[in-house]
Amino acid sequence: MTNPRTLVLIPSRMAATRLPGKPLLDIGGLPMIVHVLRRAEEARIGRVAVATDTPEIAAAVRSHGGEVVMTRPDHPSGSDRIYEALRAIDPAGQTEIVVNLQGDFPTISPVNIRDVLPPLADPAVDIATLAAQIHTEEESTNPNVVKAVGSPIGDRRLRALYFTRATVPWGDGPRYHHIGLYAYRRAALDRFVRLSPSPLERQEKLEQLRALEAGMRIDVTIVDTVPRGVDTPTDLEIARQTLAKSQSACSDVAAVR
Repeated sequence: MTNPRTLVLIPSRMAATRLPGKPLLDIGGLPMIVHVLRRAEEARIGRVAVATDTPEIAAAVRSHGGEVVMTRPDHPSGSDRIYEALRAIDPAGQTEIVVNLQGDFPTISPVNIRDVLPPLADPAVDIATLAAQIHTEEESTNPNVVKAVGSPIGDRRLRALYFTRATVPWGDGPRYHHIGLYAYRRAALDRFVRLSPSPLERQEKLEQLRALEAGMRIDVTIVDTVPRGVDTPTDLEIARQTLAKSQSACSDVAAVR
């Protein structure tokens, strides 16, 4: 059963320069954005809608039975886009938790989408997110891999202290690859989008630092794998191969049954 007080919003727009038309690119016969929509629906944590400013994206989602909220084209971030969508889709304010799922995560598992929610059982937590342990030097040193730095506060759980593109923390011990999936309390999202971009946010180009600098609490669930975002033609081909293997495995299981 889904929770009527949880809303999953998927911001999507046609602004990618490295992979033009990214949300509508074909993966196994479906547009990428529809794959993300399906993963969110399969998670069964709440109502799901795509927030977009692009009629072509809206048409693709609707043609596959998905819900769409049209938003302004001038939002600086996905957080601002989902906030507009939230206010449009739930003007009465019944939604308590808003999940921001990026529209270029076609291979994310429904289990990982559900994994973002448990930290919000603690009323002291404003925002929840995910990370996975880094196991290679390439990930550790790659500035495109954002690292989550935090204090362990339980099994597979961190209280976030910082997010950075640098290789931290120094010395022996685990490092964590941050995964850009967020669950906000409604009041936290409302506060967050009203804050001005912070100094560290501007320097690191990481929006979540705005929340930390404002004293908001972010907790992190540690998961086993990092869903691969699609930003380049190589990423797209890997996503196609990954989902093709997954569909083949499901077909094999069905045939055995």
